Amino acid sequence: MKRLLLLGGVTEALAIARTLGPQHIYSLAGVGRVPTDLNCQVRVGGYGGAEGLTQFIKDQGIDLLLDATHPYAAQISRNAATAAQQSGIPCWALRRPAWQAQTGDDWREVNDWAELIEALKPFKRPLFTLGREPLQHLDEIPPEQFWTLRALEVYPGNERCEVIGARGPFFIEDERALFERRQIDVLISKNSGSSATEPKLEVARERGVPVLILKRPELPGVEREFGSVAEVLNALSTLG
Repeated sequence: MKRLLLLGGVTEALAIARTLGPQHIYSLAGVGRVPTDLNCQVRVGGYGGAEGLTQFIKDQGIDLLLDATHPYAAQISRNAATAAQQSGIPCWALRRPAWQAQTGDDWREVNDWAELIEALKPFKRPLFTLGREPLQHLDEIPPEQFWTLRALEVYPGNERCEVIGARGPFFIEDERALFERRQIDVLISKNSGSSATEPKLEVARERGVPVLILKRPELPGVEREFGSVAEVLNALSTLG
């Protein structure tokens, strides 16, 4: 197979990486645990934008770039598409399908942090599942609110916010217990589309808790898009 540069992600991208041989490179931004049991090469860290990624592609003799990053990692995806174009190689992307609201859901889409904070005003016990983004706003928490913030790692909170370090997959019984224990009255989430984190939406539906959904960013067009790991692996198997 051609020499592949895989940009991840530690969910679908890791599943792809586990199928790759030593000539291929699995590239991680460095957030979270770095796998050490792969046959392919693992690179951790950024590239210095699209220009740096372009140079890396040329230096390493990469034939195909596969973007399997998070749906909200828009800048990385834009850099990948630009670098592939500048390098004259194809760019493929694994674009995880978004969640769709079901009967009983109360989803309210917001475009950015300012809209989110405005939409939060009627609530007192929000659960944030946006990663680390809310950490820079801890000094802005209204006195009538107490935030529960779930991220991959534990970070310092304050008297009005507790940070929980936890990694999916999450199970519905545990999510039910969390909502009950913290008396969560609103859930804040990205529309990641991941089955590993979907149980929180089921619990919100059960309890009639509104969900503030951060709108997905627009991602660049690429040569081929895939909706699942199986589709990607099937396409890779056809390469000479």
